[in-house]
Amino acid sequence: MVEATVGRRSDPARWGAVLIGLGAAQFVVAMAWVQTAYSGYSLLTNYISDLGNTATSPLHEVFNVSIAILGILAFAGILLAWRAFPPGRSRAVGLPLLLVASLSAILVGAFPENVNPPVHDTVSLLVFLPGGLALVILSAGMLPPSPWSSLRWFSLVLGAVILVSLAYYAPTQQVNTTWDPGLIERLIVAPILLWALGVSVHLGVGHPVRSSTAATP
Repeated sequence: MVEATVGRRSDPARWGAVLIGLGAAQFVVAMAWVQTAYSGYSLLTNYISDLGNTATSPLHEVFNVSIAILGILAFAGILLAWRAFPPGRSRAVGLPLLLVASLSAILVGAFPENVNPPVHDTVSLLVFLPGGLALVILSAGMLPPSPWSSLRWFSLVLGAVILVSLAYYAPTQQVNTTWDPGLIERLIVAPILLWALGVSVHLGVGHPVRSSTAATP
């Protein structure tokens, strides 16, 4: 007779879930807080990075510290939760891309848009592009019967939204023809944050890890 036993997710993965979710949540709160203090700020026409502009944003320190914290917590959380993701090529490629995006987020806070625009633009792209690619690549490994299969389309669609929005956004930035740049940029950033929150819940309280033990009758 074979008995199946169900274990809970390992402690490192649970701590990873906490760090990933906390990083995303505190950044969402910080953005909302800074926006309320920024007179005339528009979600449609203002860039997200305007919130960290040291010349115009009244709470730029809050934004810049918050995005750096997001990067630090995401980096640590991904490392802790690494083994909980489906093994294989998708994990081997997707998670390092997320680490690149996390490190780049730290640099976005260190180099506000008005302090060093070329560096800021480069590290912002290194958040957006690796982040979108990572979600699409990771979705390829979330096949049944993996406990991650419920997040497959969630990851794929969010990653596709990031990449399609970025494909429009990046070229139009260079010729200053972007339609509602604040909105388009949020279509790039919001899916990453939503995915982080969804994954943190999945890792923390989602499907348990299943193992089997054999018992002889």
